Amino acid sequence: MIIIKRLYIGDKFQIQCYKHDGKIHRSWDEAILLDIKKNYLVFGNNRTLVRESEGITWRTREPAIMYFFKDKWYNVIAQMKSDGIYYYCNIATPFIIEDGTIKYIDYDLDLRIFPQGEYKILDKGEYECHRKAMNYSDDLDKVINNGMDELIREYTNMGIMFNSVANYDYLREYLDLKNQNVNE
Repeated sequence: MIIIKRLYIGDKFQIQCYKHDGKIHRSWDEAILLDIKKNYLVFGNNRTLVRESEGITWRTREPAIMYFFKDKWYNVIAQMKSDGIYYYCNIATPFIIEDGTIKYIDYDLDLRIFPQGEYKILDKGEYECHRKAMNYSDDLDKVINNGMDELIREYTNMGIMFNSVANYDYLREYLDLKNQNVNE
């Protein structure tokens, strides 16, 4: 029998990002659950420790609001910088939660969106290299490219994860939760 833990606002998780070959690529020490929706979860973090597969560690520089989807081939990170919101969007599998950890497979392609509204697709060369080296199937290639197309449509149509008011509201909620934890 599988026991699924109920999720609660304020729960702390780790994040683990894998590559197609099953190897861990990167991990984040903290993500605090801010919202539970039917098809996605929203998390926040700030200055969290990141571990790279090569052993390098570093801390994120600013608060981030993260959207992980149950049925979409991407996730979205709203980076709350002093000069506006930058979005870093990973083409990746839908997430799973296992043992207090959010897990997904990253498929190299990223969409970077700047505060002024322009965007750029990143890491096409890395994608092609890994596609060959890890033998991505034609079906997987199609799903990945469809994920990028859908993500760009979501941005163009200003989907909820690109709503600056909602992201600043989530940021306030994250900061309130962090302050509660410090004062307890």
